[in-house]
Amino acid sequence: MLILAATPIGNLGDASTRLKDALATAEVIASEDTRTTRRLLGGLGIESSARLIPLHEHNERDAAAGVLARLARGERVAYVSDAGTPAISDPGAALVAAAQAAGYRCVPI
Repeated sequence: MLILAATPIGNLGDASTRLKDALATAEVIASEDTRTTRRLLGGLGIESSARLIPLHEHNERDAAAGVLARLARGERVAYVSDAGTPAISDPGAALVAAAQAAGYRCVPI
């Protein structure tokens, strides 16, 4: 399952319990900027060290292939952009299109 995790814009207190649970239980988190995501996860009390992979406008198509491989292995993958909802105004559209074309469930949170 690919989780499209909308992240708070400006106020960490806007993070929902569902978002926190999804990020905490994902086997891997694809991230527009891993530095920003590390700060977000740290603020939410979620360990992130080995679970973050970069997926941004410069590597989106190649990184999407890696995410699809993880989905094929049955992993739960979350994708976060720097702030807001992935694939709306941020990278992620190619990943979502590829995941849907391959028949994987994409769940917005």
